[in-house]
Amino acid sequence: MYMNFAAFLRYGNFTTGNNPHPTPFQWRNALHGNLEVGLVMRMLGIPTGKRVLQVGCGNGIALPHLSRLCSPRIMVGIDIDPALLGESADRLREKHVRSHLVQADVREMPFPDRSFELVVDFGVCYHTQHPEDALFEIGRVLGTSGTFVYETPLAQSLAHPRSDRQRLPWGTAPSLIPYRSLALWASRRKAGSGCWRCPARETSPTPGHGAAD
Repeated sequence: MYMNFAAFLRYGNFTTGNNPHPTPFQWRNALHGNLEVGLVMRMLGIPTGKRVLQVGCGNGIALPHLSRLCSPRIMVGIDIDPALLGESADRLREKHVRSHLVQADVREMPFPDRSFELVVDFGVCYHTQHPEDALFEIGRVLGTSGTFVYETPLAQSLAHPRSDRQRLPWGTAPSLIPYRSLALWASRRKAGSGCWRCPARETSPTPGHGAAD
């Protein structure tokens, strides 16, 4: 995320709202909304007019930009924190953006199989216990040939330099096939005509609704 600051200096298209002295958290949110989302969508060649899901939408920083850049047929944001969903709802009303907000755990999503054509994750899976369950669910709700966009380990290292980081267990998600990769973001395509069985789900207990920031 911090690497995008060079793009901010180059293009100057950056706002932190009405606060003339933004906190580091507000700077990071503004960078994410004004720069990162657009760069991800353009550089990975994400198609428009699709059914879009953002997992871990938080306070909705990315949703208006996803709406503008992707022109989604339908857009849904999920988060486990009701307070953040409330902030997201306020943001969407302010920006006149239509999106469905659902309180849900990425590891137990209340959607039928193959509900979406694009799933976007700006880092939630890296901070979720049992990420293999999250990847299973993402693969389940993603339609055949659908796209999953996610942060790379490098992006996580830059965004959270002092936190413990885990790599995503792609071996438990064989139907999510590598498609495009950049320094900070990558995408995978859903292969096959149905869901696959995640071995870890057979041996691990059903996950609770823990924090997934």
